[in-house]
Amino acid sequence: MTHSELSIAAAEQQRRAESRIGALLLAAGKITPEHAERVLRMQDELGIRFGEAAQRLGLVDDDDIDQVLARQFDYPYVQPGQGGCSPYLVAACDPFGARAETLRAVRSQLLLRWFARGHKSLVVAGVGQGDGASLFAANLAVAFAQLGRRTLLVDADLRHPSQQAIFNTGARQGLADMLAGRIESDLTEPLASFGTLSLLGAGTLPPNPQELLSRPAMTSLNAAFEARHDVVLYDVTPSARALDALLLAARTGAVLIVARKHRTHLDQLHALADKVGQNGAKVLGAVLVEFP
Repeated sequence: MTHSELSIAAAEQQRRAESRIGALLLAAGKITPEHAERVLRMQDELGIRFGEAAQRLGLVDDDDIDQVLARQFDYPYVQPGQGGCSPYLVAACDPFGARAETLRAVRSQLLLRWFARGHKSLVVAGVGQGDGASLFAANLAVAFAQLGRRTLLVDADLRHPSQQAIFNTGARQGLADMLAGRIESDLTEPLASFGTLSLLGAGTLPPNPQELLSRPAMTSLNAAFEARHDVVLYDVTPSARALDALLLAARTGAVLIVARKHRTHLDQLHALADKVGQNGAKVLGAVLVEFP
């Protein structure tokens, strides 16, 4: 192929991409067909991209363009508050910001040190209530889904669950009901707005959460989850309140510890890490989170 032919092919590819962005903006309701005509006229007159022309006309903003580009590349992205999900779900609401970039760095480390070595499940644990472990687990799950990994987030906090509130999915049966043998069907819920992410809520809160998590059924369920997903993340009760994290760590083999700045004490982190090691699991690392 000659240089001229390559240039023509590249130009044609660019036109198709521009047309795709325009179609996505229309489908998302960001512009109307009349707006599209105005954008196309400016695009032809100035020789600029469709998105840039739409912005110059004041029809869309940077967030609108980011959102349609995310759709074009199958990258889960939602507007803050969309669907009632938590504004702290930054991996989805602000995927191009510094916090999401830091989250992706953690994801990369976990891929290299754990998931790329044949493992599929991991416990995300905090020390005390309000340390941010549940929010971090939710964001990490979104980040793995953005990578195209079939990801399952399991709310294994059978005392004070929070994942259904974070994703605004409502109260349903879940893990506790499956462990108690009250229901045999798969209760995992695909979250369409987040690509390949699914959620299993805690379900009916039991009087004996520790005993439920100790049952052989938990081992069988974890094996079934791993068979259907690339990444399985468990959100658990804070270690200061119960030993649930250690029970699940014995099945997954590893724990990621979450600490909150100006709240979690260093001696608490060391104590949790020691207990995890004594139970035969690994501590893959600790992350420090900060939020209001």
